[in-house]
Amino acid sequence: MIDRIQWLGHAGFRIQGPPLIYINPWHVARNAFHADAILITSDQYDHCSPADIDKLRGPNTIVVANPPAAAALGDHARVLRPWQSLNIGSARVTAVPAYTFTYHHPVSKGELGFIISLDYYDIYYAGSTDVVPELEHVQADVAILPVAAGQGTMSAEQAASLVDRMRPTWVIGSHWGTLGGTHLDVQALAREIGDRSKVVMLDKMR
Repeated sequence: MIDRIQWLGHAGFRIQGPPLIYINPWHVARNAFHADAILITSDQYDHCSPADIDKLRGPNTIVVANPPAAAALGDHARVLRPWQSLNIGSARVTAVPAYTFTYHHPVSKGELGFIISLDYYDIYYAGSTDVVPELEHVQADVAILPVAAGQGTMSAEQAASLVDRMRPTWVIGSHWGTLGGTHLDVQALAREIGDRSKVVMLDKMR
């Protein structure tokens, strides 16, 4: 599964299907293949980019977003709230809460992470979040966690504590390389996790 996950830069990822799933596309090249699904975690400009969504959206693309992002996208998005699920082809997408104790409010913002269940693997995409109580029972084979501490996301130490609880086989860093956060933050995460999970540093997809 890990070789089917590609980093688009910052908080954006592509999961090769079927179905073909994009998460928070931003500053992406136009794709030759339309996405089957585009998942948007929040209405922040670096997560919810209508121009990038239009590059990837075809007539049958399902766009999934939290309520504020869906409002910004008009009729193009379906709303998911925490713990709601949606089947997209052979994948099941479940929304989970995402918020930080400093920057966001869990009720007013309604930001999301996602669990993507595909081919007997569970991929957890954290979004912009701290280690919040709602994640206590979330488990995954792959965890995509933010690493740009101080940018409204969990620290490397907090991420390592979540890995202890979640026990993924692989961990991928997100939210770095563009708006704060560098490869050094990914390396710091790897040091904190040690040999408990394999931290994968993906090259940005061209």
